[in-house]
Amino acid sequence: MSNANPFTREIIKNALVAIGEEMFIALKRTSMSPIIYEALDYGIGLTDATGQLISQGNGIPGFIGTLDGAVRSVMEKFPLTDILPGDMFITNDPYGGGGTHLSDVSMIMPVFHNERLIAWTANKAHWTEVGGKDPGSFSSDASEIYQEGLQFPTVRIYDRGRINQAVVDIIAANVRLPEMTLGDLHACAATLRVGERRLLSIVAKYGEETTLDAIERLLEHGEAMTLAAFAGLPKGVFYAEDVIDEDGLGNGPFTVKVKVEISEGRFVADFTGSSLQAQGPINNTLCGLQSAVREVFMGVVRPGIAANAGCFRPIEVICPSGTICTAQRPAPVSAYFESMVAAADVIRRALAQVLPDRLIAGQLGSVCSMVLNGRNSITNDEYLMVQPLVGGWGAGYDKDGESGQFCVGNGETSNIPVE
Repeated sequence: MSNANPFTREIIKNALVAIGEEMFIALKRTSMSPIIYEALDYGIGLTDATGQLISQGNGIPGFIGTLDGAVRSVMEKFPLTDILPGDMFITNDPYGGGGTHLSDVSMIMPVFHNERLIAWTANKAHWTEVGGKDPGSFSSDASEIYQEGLQFPTVRIYDRGRINQAVVDIIAANVRLPEMTLGDLHACAATLRVGERRLLSIVAKYGEETTLDAIERLLEHGEAMTLAAFAGLPKGVFYAEDVIDEDGLGNGPFTVKVKVEISEGRFVADFTGSSLQAQGPINNTLCGLQSAVREVFMGVVRPGIAANAGCFRPIEVICPSGTICTAQRPAPVSAYFESMVAAADVIRRALAQVLPDRLIAGQLGSVCSMVLNGRNSITNDEYLMVQPLVGGWGAGYDKDGESGQFCVGNGETSNIPVE
């Protein structure tokens, strides 16, 4: 048991948050895909040994519910005795493993101190190219997941510090721009090591038990601050629904509906009654749905601290399997953000009348991803760029809407400059 004073705990807590921020900058500076280093389409950070989010550096608020899911996918698949220092794992499974669509690839690394697993570093980044029938691994007319690119079902990419060359070779053989894709892989691996080094430096300075105690206090603080904010929330049951016009294959419309129940210390979002999963690629998955709820929840509650697992303890997400919000294999998910954005917006719609000072009217309703692909007329080298596009946000009770903005779920992403 740690005997650290409150000042030491506070220093460690802030250092843990700073690790997520440093990892974020490291990936921005080393990645190969413009959608990562320019658009900032990624999330990165730390969890504790059980997979609870400690800190996260976010370009995409919509990734706020994914890193802990990726860590848990490793722990569910591999016995702890089979996880060793220097190991790294890779996953983009949309139906588990903290996945969204195949382009959003997670890498996870255990952090050991004196042979004890004390934490995990993790990231989730949009790799520009992971194969599939269309360049950029986006398929507006895909009818099954197999058309959308390579699937990594939570496999070991580094074994005790040594890269799994067989997996690397498979990736290189199945993507259009292997140099870019493998560059992103190595950048993601490097940033995990940055997080590991920084965490172990804290342990070296303050001791293992003191650091682990500070982690637990950070999570408890997140929960306490969130619960305190509930005093200012309306209590009751609130309903809303909206439609997505079609799925890329001519089917639709599809309904997304929600019942939000706020009580003392509980925030329940129930999407029962939403349409069944679509034939086209607009399907969201459970992980993406949980992220949408967390995204709106943090904006509504405003606990005044960086997000961690403690902040999310009051949340409960309900939705049957096999809906457009919780699609099952082999449903296509390239444009999962259509349903994810809709899920976030219906929560805002349900609560807008009772929280007018915290919520706005509906937004543009899509990430509007654009793919540019072709060949250089001189060198014949293939080029490929993926980036989100902008639209408009709804007005607030005391302000006009914003124009020329990415969807709210894309947060601090930027457009890619012409240069």
